[in-house]
Amino acid sequence: MAMMQEFKEFAMKGNVVDLAVGVIIGGAFGKIVDSLVADIIMPPIGKLFGGLDFANYYIGLNGQASNLSLVEAKKLGAVFAYGNFATILLNFIILAFVIFQMVRLMNKARNLSHKQAEEAAEAAPAPVPEDIALLREIRDSLKNKLLPSA
Repeated sequence: MAMMQEFKEFAMKGNVVDLAVGVIIGGAFGKIVDSLVADIIMPPIGKLFGGLDFANYYIGLNGQASNLSLVEAKKLGAVFAYGNFATILLNFIILAFVIFQMVRLMNKARNLSHKQAEEAAEAAPAPVPEDIALLREIRDSLKNKLLPSA
């Protein structure tokens, strides 16, 4: 039972839950980027390169005909699938750029909040320590006794 309790505490920590949410959102975001590249970006690029699906560009290593789809060519033997690699590389570049921008914005926000906290700490006068305040009261009291008010 102790191990189950320990596991429950581990699983319910904020970091583990945040990681799980991040993985789920990251997977969904990856699918969106895959669709963006495959369905929006690559068709016009493929059109520029001869009207074929760019992901189907390959060099047959076993003498496959160049007019076959990538799937059919792979069934006949090894292929050098440079079009599919380019598509996956573009996916990676887009994902890396988006993640870089997110991290950059989060760092700016973090730095801004730290800067604001530092400015607030500098702007607010430091509280007078209690012993100093007591000494000032004693001094003022002694001044009033030595110099009677008129």
